[in-house]
Amino acid sequence: MKKVLIATNNKHKVEEIETALDFEGWEFLTLSDCEAYPEPEEDADTFEGNALIKARAAHEATGLAALADDSGLAVDALGGAPGVFSARYCGVHGDDDANNAKVLAELEGVPDLKRTARFVCALAFVDEDGTETTAFGTIEGRIAHGLSGEGGFGYDPMFLPDEFGGAKTLAEVTQEEKNAISHRGNALRALKEKLTARA
Repeated sequence: MKKVLIATNNKHKVEEIETALDFEGWEFLTLSDCEAYPEPEEDADTFEGNALIKARAAHEATGLAALADDSGLAVDALGGAPGVFSARYCGVHGDDDANNAKVLAELEGVPDLKRTARFVCALAFVDEDGTETTAFGTIEGRIAHGLSGEGGFGYDPMFLPDEFGGAKTLAEVTQEEKNAISHRGNALRALKEKLTARA
């Protein structure tokens, strides 16, 4: 049995990762299953850099194979912001409502055609022997003028993916529909392909 530590306690991410990386003989653990270790400072200026910081720290602290992701929203009209600061764009880490409100306020008056954006996900996998593998995924869309939907998390209620013709936000679709097109789903599929080729 290969134990793989997912360096998060976000249950949404854990469910998506477990579903996508269904390798036989893999058992997934989360941070709550391990002895606590100092949280690394995510001070890289790229999603890949931050994912590697987290995966390396988890591997070094536990000796287990470790998987981490860094993801966020990049809005073209905001010069790529919130970017790597997506989780703390409002100045407080993890305040989804305030983050959404800040983006919507900054896009006030920006027409639909200029509200293009994408979710970006970088995954970093550090194997038991220290071998590192990274993968990326994106999903293109645009930012709505308000929030819609009860599902999802983060910026999902205002992100209109191109796949649904701009008719539904990521918070208005099922988890299965989201997994099929999401940035993390796309990154996980790319990572699975790389790991399978290496096996």
